[in-house]
Amino acid sequence: MTTPVSPSPAVQASTLDLGARFPNIAVADTRPNFRGWIVPKENLVEVATALRDEFGFDLLATVTAVDYFPENKMEVVYHAYKTTGGPGLEFKVQVPRQDPVEVPSLIDVWPGVDFQEREAWDLLGIRFTGHPDLRRILMWEGYEGHPLRKDWKEAFYEEDFKPFKSRWPDGKFYLAEEKNPLQDNLKFPQNFDPEKWIPEGDALLYGSLARYTLKQEDGLGTDRIVLNMGPQHPSTHGVFRAALTVEGETIVGLKPVIGYLHRNHEKIGERNTYIQNMPFTDRLDYFNSMANNFGYALAVEKLMNIPVAERADYIRVIMAELTRVQNHLVFIGNLLNDLGAMYTPALYAFEERELILDIFEAVSGARMMCNYFRFGGVVRDVPDDVMQKIKNLVSERLPAKTEEMDRFLTENEVLVSRLKGVHVIDGETAVKYSMTGPVLRAAGVPYDLRRADPYSIYDRFEFDVASRPNGDLYDNYLIRLDEIWQTLGPDRLMFASDWTNSEPMSTLAELINLVHSYVLQKDPSAVDKLFWKNSLAAYRWKKRRANQPSLA
Repeated sequence: MTTPVSPSPAVQASTLDLGARFPNIAVADTRPNFRGWIVPKENLVEVATALRDEFGFDLLATVTAVDYFPENKMEVVYHAYKTTGGPGLEFKVQVPRQDPVEVPSLIDVWPGVDFQEREAWDLLGIRFTGHPDLRRILMWEGYEGHPLRKDWKEAFYEEDFKPFKSRWPDGKFYLAEEKNPLQDNLKFPQNFDPEKWIPEGDALLYGSLARYTLKQEDGLGTDRIVLNMGPQHPSTHGVFRAALTVEGETIVGLKPVIGYLHRNHEKIGERNTYIQNMPFTDRLDYFNSMANNFGYALAVEKLMNIPVAERADYIRVIMAELTRVQNHLVFIGNLLNDLGAMYTPALYAFEERELILDIFEAVSGARMMCNYFRFGGVVRDVPDDVMQKIKNLVSERLPAKTEEMDRFLTENEVLVSRLKGVHVIDGETAVKYSMTGPVLRAAGVPYDLRRADPYSIYDRFEFDVASRPNGDLYDNYLIRLDEIWQTLGPDRLMFASDWTNSEPMSTLAELINLVHSYVLQKDPSAVDKLFWKNSLAAYRWKKRRANQPSLA
Protein backbone atom coordinates (compact mmCIF):
# COMPACT_ATOMS: atom_id res chain seq x y z
CA MET A 1 0.00 0.00 0.00
CA THR A 2 1.33 3.44 -0.85
CA THR A 3 -0.20 6.64 0.42
CA PRO A 4 1.15 10.16 -0.10
CA VAL A 5 1.58 12.42 2.90
CA SER A 6 -1.19 14.98 3.33
CA PRO A 7 -0.40 18.58 2.36
CA SER A 8 1.33 20.62 5.03
CA PRO A 9 -1.04 22.38 7.44
CA ALA A 10 -1.51 26.10 7.22
CA VAL A 11 0.15 26.76 10.54
CA GLN A 12 3.82 25.96 9.95
CA ALA A 13 6.66 25.95 12.42
CA SER A 14 8.37 28.81 10.64
CA THR A 15 5.38 31.13 11.16
CA LEU A 16 4.03 29.78 14.44
CA ASP A 17 3.87 32.56 17.04
CA LEU A 18 4.21 30.63 20.25
CA GLY A 19 4.58 33.90 22.11
CA ALA A 20 1.00 34.84 21.25
CA ARG A 21 -0.28 31.64 22.85
CA PHE A 22 2.04 31.97 25.85
CA PRO A 23 2.75 35.69 26.38
CA ASN A 24 5.62 36.43 28.77
CA ILE A 25 6.40 32.70 28.84
CA ALA A 26 7.58 31.61 25.39
CA VAL A 27 10.26 33.99 24.12
CA ALA A 28 11.79 33.89 20.64
CA ASP A 29 15.46 32.93 20.61
CA THR A 30 17.05 36.11 19.28
CA ARG A 31 20.68 35.05 19.55
CA PRO A 32 22.52 35.52 16.23
CA ASN A 33 22.02 32.51 13.94
CA PHE A 34 19.70 30.76 16.42
CA ARG A 35 16.01 30.04 16.03
CA GLY A 36 13.08 28.60 17.98
CA TRP A 37 11.61 29.47 21.36
CA ILE A 38 12.94 29.59 24.91
CA VAL A 39 10.56 28.42 27.62
CA PRO A 40 10.97 28.56 31.43
CA LYS A 41 11.31 25.11 32.94
CA GLU A 42 8.29 25.78 35.18
CA ASN A 43 6.10 26.04 32.06
CA LEU A 44 7.78 23.34 29.97
CA VAL A 45 5.14 20.63 30.41
CA GLU A 46 2.30 23.09 29.75
CA VAL A 47 3.89 24.41 26.55
CA ALA A 48 4.82 20.93 25.32
CA THR A 49 1.27 19.69 25.86
CA ALA A 50 -0.13 22.63 23.90
CA LEU A 51 2.32 22.03 21.05
CA ARG A 52 1.13 18.44 20.83
CA ASP A 53 -2.61 18.92 21.34
CA GLU A 54 -3.32 22.40 19.96
CA PHE A 55 -0.70 22.86 17.26
CA GLY A 56 -0.37 19.26 16.08
CA PHE A 57 3.32 18.66 16.80
CA ASP A 58 2.71 15.03 17.67
CA LEU A 59 6.21 13.68 16.91
CA LEU A 60 9.06 14.70 19.19
CA ALA A 61 12.08 13.58 17.22
CA THR A 62 14.98 14.74 19.37
CA VAL A 63 15.88 15.70 22.92
CA THR A 64 19.44 16.82 23.47
CA ALA A 65 21.37 19.35 25.54
CA VAL A 66 24.24 21.81 25.34
CA ASP A 67 26.66 22.85 28.06
CA TYR A 68 27.27 26.58 27.73
CA PHE A 69 30.14 26.45 30.18
CA PRO A 70 31.42 30.02 29.61
CA GLU A 71 27.91 31.35 30.28
CA ASN A 72 27.36 29.05 33.28
CA LYS A 73 24.13 27.57 31.94
CA MET A 74 22.73 24.37 30.46
CA GLU A 75 20.24 24.24 27.61
CA VAL A 76 17.91 21.36 26.77
CA VAL A 77 16.82 21.42 23.11
CA TYR A 78 13.68 19.77 21.71
CA HIS A 79 12.75 19.23 18.05
CA ALA A 80 9.07 18.55 17.37
CA TYR A 81 7.38 17.71 14.05
CA LYS A 82 3.92 17.13 12.60
CA THR A 83 3.33 13.73 11.02
CA THR A 84 1.08 15.55 8.56
CA GLY A 85 4.18 17.24 7.19
CA GLY A 86 5.96 20.56 7.33
CA PRO A 87 9.09 21.91 9.02
CA GLY A 88 9.94 21.16 12.60
CA LEU A 89 9.75 23.41 15.65
CA GLU A 90 12.64 23.95 18.04
CA PHE A 91 12.06 24.90 21.65
CA LYS A 92 14.49 25.08 24.56
CA VAL A 93 14.84 25.31 28.29
CA GLN A 94 17.78 27.11 29.90
CA VAL A 95 18.80 26.47 33.50
CA PRO A 96 21.77 27.47 35.68
CA ARG A 97 24.74 25.13 35.59
CA GLN A 98 24.81 24.55 39.35
CA ASP A 99 24.20 20.94 40.42
CA PRO A 100 21.67 19.54 40.65
CA VAL A 101 20.73 20.72 37.16
CA GLU A 102 17.02 19.87 36.94
CA VAL A 103 14.43 20.05 34.17
CA PRO A 104 10.92 18.49 34.20
CA SER A 105 10.61 15.26 32.23
CA LEU A 106 8.31 15.21 29.20
CA ILE A 107 7.77 11.46 29.37
CA ASP A 108 4.06 11.91 30.10
CA VAL A 109 3.68 14.11 27.00
CA TRP A 110 5.93 12.20 24.59
CA PRO A 111 6.96 8.78 26.02
CA GLY A 112 9.65 8.61 23.33
CA VAL A 113 11.86 10.91 25.41
CA ASP A 114 12.64 8.00 27.75
CA PHE A 115 16.08 6.99 26.46
CA GLN A 116 16.93 10.47 25.20
CA GLU A 117 16.43 12.04 28.64
CA ARG A 118 18.48 9.24 30.16
CA GLU A 119 21.25 10.01 27.68
CA ALA A 120 21.21 13.72 28.56
CA TRP A 121 21.46 12.75 32.24
CA ASP A 122 24.26 10.29 31.59
CA LEU A 123 26.42 12.49 29.35
CA LEU A 124 25.59 15.99 30.63
CA GLY A 125 24.30 15.48 34.17
CA ILE A 126 20.85 17.01 33.63
CA ARG A 127 18.34 15.42 35.99
CA PHE A 128 14.83 15.11 34.54
CA THR A 129 12.42 15.26 37.45
CA GLY A 130 9.50 12.87 37.14
CA HIS A 131 11.34 10.40 34.91
CA PRO A 132 10.50 6.92 36.25
CA ASP A 133 13.80 5.25 35.35
CA LEU A 134 16.56 7.86 35.24
CA ARG A 135 19.67 5.67 35.14
CA ARG A 136 22.85 5.87 33.13
CA ILE A 137 22.31 4.46 29.68
CA LEU A 138 25.67 4.49 27.87
CA MET A 139 28.25 4.64 30.66
CA TRP A 140 28.54 2.19 33.57
CA GLU A 141 26.87 3.05 36.87
CA GLY A 142 30.16 3.75 38.66
CA TYR A 143 31.39 6.13 35.98
CA GLU A 144 32.78 9.41 37.26
CA GLY A 145 31.39 12.59 35.79
CA HIS A 146 29.42 13.43 32.67
CA PRO A 147 31.63 13.30 29.59
CA LEU A 148 29.88 15.86 27.37
CA ARG A 149 30.32 18.62 29.91
CA LYS A 150 32.87 21.14 28.71
CA ASP A 151 34.97 20.90 31.88
CA TRP A 152 35.23 17.10 31.74
CA LYS A 153 38.57 15.76 30.51
CA GLU A 154 39.13 12.20 29.39
CA ALA A 155 42.19 10.18 30.42
CA PHE A 156 43.73 10.69 26.98
CA TYR A 157 43.08 14.45 27.01
CA GLU A 158 45.68 16.55 25.20
CA GLU A 159 43.99 19.71 23.94
CA ASP A 160 40.50 21.01 23.28
CA PHE A 161 40.80 20.90 19.50
CA LYS A 162 42.59 19.16 16.70
CA PRO A 163 45.05 19.18 15.09
CA PHE A 164 47.01 18.51 18.28
CA LYS A 165 50.43 20.12 18.46
CA SER A 166 51.93 16.69 19.08
CA ARG A 167 50.84 15.76 15.53
CA TRP A 168 51.03 18.98 13.55
CA PRO A 169 53.05 21.01 12.77
CA ASP A 170 55.67 19.80 15.28
CA GLY A 171 55.24 16.11 14.47
CA LYS A 172 56.23 15.00 17.99
CA PHE A 173 53.93 12.01 18.02
CA TYR A 174 53.53 9.73 21.02
CA LEU A 175 50.98 7.14 22.14
CA ALA A 176 48.53 8.69 24.57
CA GLU A 177 48.17 5.45 26.54
CA GLU A 178 51.86 5.62 27.45
CA LYS A 179 51.04 8.60 29.69
CA ASN A 180 48.15 6.85 31.43
CA PRO A 181 49.11 4.49 34.29
CA LEU A 182 46.24 2.21 33.32
CA GLN A 183 47.55 1.99 29.74
CA ASP A 184 44.02 2.62 28.51
CA ASN A 185 41.55 5.46 28.08
CA LEU A 186 40.18 4.91 31.59
CA LYS A 187 39.75 7.14 34.59
CA PHE A 188 38.24 5.77 37.80
CA PRO A 189 36.66 7.76 40.65
CA GLN A 190 38.96 8.93 43.41
CA ASN A 191 39.82 6.15 45.92
CA PHE A 192 38.07 3.61 43.67
CA ASP A 193 38.99 0.01 44.51
CA PRO A 194 37.75 -2.48 41.88
CA GLU A 195 38.19 -5.33 44.37
CA LYS A 196 35.67 -3.77 46.75
CA TRP A 197 33.28 -2.33 44.20
CA ILE A 198 29.78 -3.82 44.23
CA PRO A 199 28.02 -3.18 40.91
CA GLU A 200 24.62 -1.57 41.34
CA GLY A 201 23.63 -1.43 37.70
CA ASP A 202 21.96 -4.85 37.49
CA ALA A 203 19.97 -4.30 40.68
CA LEU A 204 18.61 -1.04 39.25
CA LEU A 205 17.93 -2.72 35.91
CA TYR A 206 15.96 -5.60 37.40
CA GLY A 207 14.04 -3.22 39.65
CA SER A 208 13.06 -1.25 36.58
CA LEU A 209 12.16 -4.44 34.72
CA ALA A 210 9.75 -5.37 37.51
CA ARG A 211 7.97 -2.02 37.19
CA TYR A 212 7.54 -2.50 33.44
CA THR A 213 6.30 -6.12 33.63
CA LEU A 214 2.66 -6.83 32.81
CA LYS A 215 0.56 -7.84 35.80
CA GLN A 216 -1.67 -10.89 35.53
CA GLU A 217 -5.27 -9.86 36.13
CA ASP A 218 -6.88 -13.29 36.28
CA GLY A 219 -6.27 -16.95 35.57
CA LEU A 220 -3.85 -19.39 37.14
CA GLY A 221 -0.69 -18.06 38.70
CA THR A 222 2.43 -19.29 36.93
CA ASP A 223 6.12 -18.95 37.55
CA ARG A 224 7.96 -16.22 35.75
CA ILE A 225 11.61 -16.35 34.83
CA VAL A 226 14.04 -13.49 34.26
CA LEU A 227 16.38 -14.10 31.34
CA ASN A 228 19.20 -12.13 29.78
CA MET A 229 19.51 -12.18 26.00
CA GLY A 230 22.83 -10.84 24.74
CA PRO A 231 25.10 -8.98 24.55
CA GLN A 232 26.96 -12.04 23.27
CA HIS A 233 27.23 -12.53 19.55
CA PRO A 234 25.22 -13.88 17.74
CA SER A 235 22.29 -13.59 20.13
CA THR A 236 22.01 -9.83 19.64
CA HIS A 237 24.93 -9.17 17.29
CA GLY A 238 27.17 -8.16 20.16
CA VAL A 239 26.07 -4.62 21.01
CA PHE A 240 22.72 -5.04 22.73
CA ARG A 241 21.31 -6.82 25.76
CA ALA A 242 17.69 -7.40 26.70
CA ALA A 243 16.57 -8.30 30.21
CA LEU A 244 13.38 -10.31 29.83
CA THR A 245 10.61 -11.56 32.06
CA VAL A 246 8.98 -14.59 30.46
CA GLU A 247 5.88 -16.54 31.36
CA GLY A 248 6.08 -19.78 29.47
CA GLU A 249 6.93 -18.67 25.94
CA THR A 250 5.37 -15.22 26.31
CA ILE A 251 7.51 -12.17 27.04
CA VAL A 252 5.66 -10.12 29.64
CA GLY A 253 8.44 -7.65 30.47
CA LEU A 254 11.52 -6.35 28.68
CA LYS A 255 14.18 -3.74 29.37
CA PRO A 256 16.80 -2.96 26.70
CA VAL A 257 20.40 -2.35 27.81
CA ILE A 258 22.59 -0.43 25.38
CA GLY A 259 26.02 1.16 25.54
CA TYR A 260 28.18 -1.93 25.04
CA LEU A 261 29.72 -0.40 21.91
CA HIS A 262 29.56 3.24 22.94
CA ARG A 263 32.41 5.27 21.44
CA ASN A 264 31.13 8.78 22.22
CA HIS A 265 31.33 10.12 18.70
CA GLU A 266 29.87 13.37 19.97
CA LYS A 267 32.82 14.08 22.25
CA ILE A 268 35.20 13.15 19.45
CA GLY A 269 33.23 15.41 17.11
CA GLU A 270 33.84 18.41 19.37
CA ARG A 271 37.58 17.77 19.19
CA ASN A 272 37.73 17.24 15.43
CA THR A 273 37.68 19.87 12.75
CA TYR A 274 34.51 19.94 10.67
CA ILE A 275 36.01 18.01 7.79
CA GLN A 276 37.64 15.47 10.12
CA ASN A 277 34.17 14.43 11.28
CA MET A 278 33.09 13.25 7.84
CA PRO A 279 34.82 9.82 8.04
CA PHE A 280 33.46 9.39 11.55
CA THR A 281 29.93 9.50 10.13
CA ASP A 282 30.83 6.45 8.03
CA ARG A 283 31.36 4.47 11.21
CA LEU A 284 28.09 5.40 12.88
CA ASP A 285 26.47 2.68 10.78
CA TYR A 286 28.68 0.82 8.32
CA PHE A 287 25.63 -0.22 6.27
CA ASN A 288 24.71 3.42 5.71
CA SER A 289 27.96 5.22 5.10
CA MET A 290 26.72 7.36 2.20
CA ALA A 291 23.48 8.31 3.95
CA ASN A 292 25.31 9.35 7.11
CA ASN A 293 27.73 11.45 5.04
CA PHE A 294 24.66 13.06 3.47
CA GLY A 295 23.05 14.11 6.74
CA TYR A 296 26.23 15.62 8.14
CA ALA A 297 27.04 17.50 4.93
CA LEU A 298 23.51 18.94 4.83
CA ALA A 299 23.79 20.16 8.42
CA VAL A 300 27.04 22.05 7.89
CA GLU A 301 25.88 23.44 4.54
CA LYS A 302 22.71 24.72 6.17
CA LEU A 303 24.67 26.41 8.96
CA MET A 304 27.09 28.08 6.56
CA ASN A 305 24.75 28.65 3.58
CA ILE A 306 27.09 26.71 1.30
CA PRO A 307 25.60 26.14 -2.18
CA VAL A 308 25.80 22.63 -3.65
CA ALA A 309 26.62 21.96 -7.30
CA GLU A 310 23.49 20.64 -9.04
CA ARG A 311 25.18 17.60 -10.51
CA ALA A 312 26.59 16.75 -7.09
CA ASP A 313 23.07 17.00 -5.64
CA TYR A 314 21.88 14.33 -8.05
CA ILE A 315 24.89 12.15 -7.32
CA ARG A 316 24.16 12.43 -3.60
CA VAL A 317 20.57 11.30 -4.04
CA ILE A 318 21.67 8.35 -6.18
CA MET A 319 24.18 7.22 -3.56
CA ALA A 320 21.64 7.66 -0.76
CA GLU A 321 19.01 5.64 -2.61
CA LEU A 322 21.48 2.88 -3.49
CA THR A 323 22.28 2.81 0.23
CA ARG A 324 18.58 2.45 1.02
CA VAL A 325 18.22 -0.49 -1.38
CA GLN A 326 21.21 -2.44 -0.11
CA ASN A 327 20.29 -1.72 3.51
CA HIS A 328 16.73 -3.00 3.09
CA LEU A 329 17.93 -6.09 1.21
CA VAL A 330 20.39 -6.96 3.97
CA PHE A 331 17.67 -6.35 6.58
CA ILE A 332 15.46 -8.89 4.81
CA GLY A 333 18.26 -11.44 4.45
CA ASN A 334 19.38 -11.19 8.07
CA LEU A 335 15.79 -11.22 9.31
CA LEU A 336 15.41 -14.68 7.81
CA ASN A 337 18.73 -15.64 9.34
CA ASP A 338 17.46 -14.69 12.79
CA LEU A 339 14.22 -16.56 12.17
CA GLY A 340 16.12 -19.78 11.52
CA ALA A 341 16.35 -19.85 7.72
CA MET A 342 20.11 -19.80 7.98
CA TYR A 343 22.44 -18.33 5.35
CA THR A 344 20.64 -18.70 2.01
CA PRO A 345 18.45 -15.53 2.11
CA ALA A 346 21.29 -13.57 3.69
CA LEU A 347 23.73 -14.65 0.99
CA TYR A 348 21.22 -13.74 -1.74
CA ALA A 349 20.95 -10.26 -0.19
CA PHE A 350 24.67 -9.82 0.28
CA GLU A 351 25.31 -10.70 -3.35
CA GLU A 352 23.27 -7.66 -4.43
CA ARG A 353 24.89 -5.54 -1.76
CA GLU A 354 28.32 -6.42 -3.12
CA LEU A 355 27.31 -5.08 -6.54
CA ILE A 356 26.23 -1.79 -4.97
CA LEU A 357 29.46 -1.65 -2.98
CA ASP A 358 31.30 -2.02 -6.29
CA ILE A 359 29.73 1.31 -7.26
CA PHE A 360 30.70 2.90 -3.95
CA GLU A 361 34.26 1.69 -4.35
CA ALA A 362 34.45 3.03 -7.89
CA VAL A 363 33.40 6.56 -6.88
CA SER A 364 34.97 6.84 -3.41
CA GLY A 365 37.79 4.30 -3.28
CA ALA A 366 36.21 2.40 -0.37
CA ARG A 367 33.44 -0.14 -0.11
CA MET A 368 32.08 0.53 3.38
CA MET A 369 33.78 3.61 4.88
CA CYS A 370 33.21 5.77 1.82
CA ASN A 371 34.02 9.28 3.12
CA TYR A 372 32.60 10.49 -0.21
CA PHE A 373 30.60 13.64 0.60
CA ARG A 374 32.11 17.07 1.09
CA PHE A 375 30.58 20.40 2.05
CA GLY A 376 29.26 21.75 -1.23
CA GLY A 377 29.38 18.49 -3.18
CA VAL A 378 31.19 15.17 -3.30
CA VAL A 379 34.85 14.20 -3.56
CA ARG A 380 34.82 13.36 -7.26
CA ASP A 381 32.48 12.97 -10.20
CA VAL A 382 31.02 9.64 -11.31
CA PRO A 383 32.92 8.29 -14.35
CA ASP A 384 30.84 7.54 -17.44
CA ASP A 385 31.46 3.78 -17.25
CA VAL A 386 30.39 3.69 -13.61
CA MET A 387 27.26 5.65 -14.44
CA GLN A 388 26.41 3.04 -17.05
CA LYS A 389 26.88 0.30 -14.43
CA ILE A 390 24.51 2.14 -12.10
CA LYS A 391 21.87 2.40 -14.84
CA ASN A 392 22.19 -1.31 -15.69
CA LEU A 393 22.04 -2.28 -12.03
CA VAL A 394 19.00 -0.15 -11.30
CA SER A 395 17.04 -0.92 -14.46
CA GLU A 396 17.76 -4.65 -14.79
CA ARG A 397 19.57 -6.52 -12.03
CA LEU A 398 18.13 -5.07 -8.83
CA PRO A 399 14.45 -5.14 -9.88
CA ALA A 400 14.79 -8.76 -10.99
CA LYS A 401 16.52 -9.84 -7.78
CA THR A 402 14.11 -7.91 -5.58
CA GLU A 403 11.19 -9.59 -7.32
CA GLU A 404 12.93 -12.94 -6.82
CA MET A 405 13.35 -12.40 -3.08
CA ASP A 406 9.74 -11.25 -2.86
CA ARG A 407 8.60 -14.42 -4.61
CA PHE A 408 10.75 -16.69 -2.43
CA LEU A 409 10.05 -15.11 0.95
CA THR A 410 6.81 -13.14 1.22
CA GLU A 411 4.56 -16.21 1.43
CA ASN A 412 7.18 -18.41 3.09
CA GLU A 413 5.52 -20.37 5.89
CA VAL A 414 8.30 -19.75 8.40
CA LEU A 415 8.35 -16.03 7.77
CA VAL A 416 4.56 -15.57 7.81
CA SER A 417 3.97 -17.68 10.93
CA ARG A 418 6.68 -15.95 12.92
CA LEU A 419 5.97 -12.38 11.82
CA LYS A 420 2.28 -11.96 11.06
CA GLY A 421 0.37 -10.51 14.00
CA VAL A 422 3.52 -10.46 16.15
CA HIS A 423 4.62 -7.34 18.05
CA VAL A 424 1.88 -5.10 16.73
CA ILE A 425 2.52 -1.36 17.11
CA ASP A 426 -0.32 0.93 16.10
CA GLY A 427 0.33 4.31 14.51
CA GLU A 428 -0.63 6.35 17.57
CA THR A 429 1.79 4.44 19.79
CA ALA A 430 4.57 4.66 17.21
CA VAL A 431 4.22 8.44 17.06
CA LYS A 432 4.09 8.81 20.85
CA TYR A 433 7.31 6.84 21.18
CA SER A 434 9.12 9.01 18.60
CA MET A 435 9.54 6.23 16.06
CA THR A 436 10.61 7.24 12.58
CA GLY A 437 11.58 5.60 9.31
CA PRO A 438 10.21 2.23 8.15
CA VAL A 439 9.00 1.29 11.65
CA LEU A 440 6.71 4.32 11.75
CA ARG A 441 5.52 3.81 8.17
CA ALA A 442 4.84 0.10 8.83
CA ALA A 443 2.49 1.24 11.62
CA GLY A 444 0.30 3.08 9.12
CA VAL A 445 1.79 6.59 9.41
CA PRO A 446 2.96 7.75 5.94
CA TYR A 447 5.61 10.11 7.26
CA ASP A 448 8.82 10.44 5.26
CA LEU A 449 11.05 13.49 5.68
CA ARG A 450 11.90 13.40 1.98
CA ARG A 451 8.27 14.33 1.32
CA ALA A 452 7.16 15.97 4.59
CA ASP A 453 10.01 18.50 4.75
CA PRO A 454 12.17 17.83 1.66
CA TYR A 455 15.92 18.27 1.82
CA SER A 456 18.50 18.39 -0.97
CA ILE A 457 16.57 18.01 -4.28
CA TYR A 458 14.03 15.40 -3.19
CA ASP A 459 11.24 17.85 -3.97
CA ARG A 460 12.01 17.32 -7.67
CA PHE A 461 11.12 13.62 -7.61
CA GLU A 462 7.77 11.91 -7.90
CA PHE A 463 7.37 9.02 -5.48
CA ASP A 464 4.80 7.74 -3.05
CA VAL A 465 5.43 7.36 0.66
CA ALA A 466 5.00 3.66 1.31
CA SER A 467 3.05 2.63 4.40
CA ARG A 468 1.44 -0.51 5.78
CA PRO A 469 -1.69 -0.74 7.93
CA ASN A 470 -0.98 -3.37 10.59
CA GLY A 471 2.23 -2.42 12.37
CA ASP A 472 3.29 -6.02 12.97
CA LEU A 473 6.65 -7.57 12.14
CA TYR A 474 5.28 -8.83 8.83
CA ASP A 475 4.47 -5.28 7.74
CA ASN A 476 7.93 -4.22 8.90
CA TYR A 477 9.28 -6.77 6.42
CA LEU A 478 6.92 -5.73 3.61
CA ILE A 479 7.60 -2.00 4.04
CA ARG A 480 11.24 -2.60 3.07
CA LEU A 481 10.16 -4.22 -0.18
CA ASP A 482 7.74 -1.36 -0.82
CA GLU A 483 10.48 1.22 -0.35
CA ILE A 484 12.88 -0.66 -2.61
CA TRP A 485 10.24 -0.58 -5.34
CA GLN A 486 9.66 3.14 -4.79
CA THR A 487 13.35 3.67 -5.45
CA LEU A 488 13.71 1.26 -8.37
CA GLY A 489 10.33 1.39 -10.10
CA PRO A 490 9.79 3.22 -13.44
CA ASP A 491 9.50 7.01 -13.06
CA ARG A 492 10.72 6.73 -9.50
CA LEU A 493 13.72 8.14 -7.69
CA MET A 494 16.49 6.37 -9.56
CA PHE A 495 14.91 7.21 -12.93
CA ALA A 496 15.40 10.95 -12.80
CA SER A 497 15.35 13.19 -15.83
CA ASP A 498 18.48 13.35 -17.94
CA TRP A 499 20.54 15.22 -15.37
CA THR A 500 23.81 13.73 -16.64
CA ASN A 501 24.00 16.53 -19.22
CA SER A 502 24.08 19.21 -16.54
CA GLU A 503 27.19 21.18 -15.79
CA PRO A 504 30.05 19.13 -14.30
CA MET A 505 30.25 19.47 -10.54
CA SER A 506 32.91 21.44 -8.80
CA THR A 507 36.24 19.75 -8.26
CA LEU A 508 37.34 19.11 -4.70
CA ALA A 509 39.82 21.96 -4.94
CA GLU A 510 37.03 24.31 -6.03
CA LEU A 511 34.84 23.15 -3.16
CA ILE A 512 37.64 23.77 -0.67
CA ASN A 513 38.18 27.26 -2.07
CA LEU A 514 34.44 27.91 -1.94
CA VAL A 515 34.16 27.00 1.74
CA HIS A 516 37.38 28.80 2.62
CA SER A 517 36.39 32.06 0.94
CA TYR A 518 32.88 31.93 2.38
CA VAL A 519 33.97 31.43 5.97
CA LEU A 520 36.77 33.94 5.96
CA GLN A 521 35.23 36.70 3.87
CA LYS A 522 31.50 36.61 3.27
CA ASP A 523 29.77 36.19 6.60
CA PRO A 524 31.76 36.68 9.80
CA SER A 525 28.62 36.07 11.88
CA ALA A 526 28.62 32.47 10.70
CA VAL A 527 32.11 32.11 12.07
CA ASP A 528 30.91 33.26 15.51
CA LYS A 529 28.48 30.38 15.67
CA LEU A 530 30.48 27.66 13.98
CA PHE A 531 33.98 28.19 15.27
CA TRP A 532 34.46 28.27 19.02
CA LYS A 533 37.63 29.94 20.31
CA ASN A 534 38.87 30.44 16.74
CA SER A 535 38.93 26.68 16.17
CA LEU A 536 37.60 24.68 13.25
CA ALA A 537 35.58 22.46 15.59
CA ALA A 538 31.87 22.42 16.41
CA TYR A 539 30.93 23.58 19.90
CA ARG A 540 28.29 20.84 20.07
CA TRP A 541 28.12 17.88 17.67
CA LYS A 542 24.91 15.86 17.97
CA LYS A 543 24.04 12.66 16.11
CA ARG A 544 20.45 11.56 16.59
CA ARG A 545 20.29 7.81 17.08
CA ALA A 546 17.36 6.92 14.86
CA ASN A 547 16.70 3.53 16.47
CA GLN A 548 17.09 4.68 20.08
CA PRO A 549 13.46 5.76 20.64
CA SER A 550 12.29 2.51 19.02
CA LEU A 551 14.13 0.52 21.70
CA ALA A 552 12.31 2.44 24.42
